[in-house]
Amino acid sequence: MLADAQRDSGVDEPTRPDRWAWRARLRERRHTRITLRVCVGVLGTLLIVAGAITGPLPGPGGIPLVLLGLAVWASEFRWAHRLMARFKQVVRYFARWPRRRKVLAVGVGVLIGWSALYGGLWLNGIPAWLPEWVREPLDRLPAITPEGHLR
Repeated sequence: MLADAQRDSGVDEPTRPDRWAWRARLRERRHTRITLRVCVGVLGTLLIVAGAITGPLPGPGGIPLVLLGLAVWASEFRWAHRLMARFKQVVRYFARWPRRRKVLAVGVGVLIGWSALYGGLWLNGIPAWLPEWVREPLDRLPAITPEGHLR
């Protein structure tokens, strides 16, 4: 009955039971339920933004932080829970692939990524904001100039 009323009112409340008693108590009152949803939304957003910022940096940062932010959102928002379930389904699908196909897929992905990077450098040139120790090896690549081919 309560789930039907929430569905009809457009409230995006998860209908699955809580695993934690503290969260069930917070959801009992409207005021604390809204506060919990706002806090979960802000924390998930901060994790996803941190993942986007740390993505290009070396080390684990980008994808794990984005997935953690999505998991935080999934604890409170049904749309994020469905998205996370879809992501898990895709991971299980790829996990069933034979090793040779996985290696080929990773190789093709790396080849596409490097081709996109090289094409961007060829078209736009080497960015002036890069440090000298990065620009110097890029300047030695064939057909890559600081000016690029679009100017």
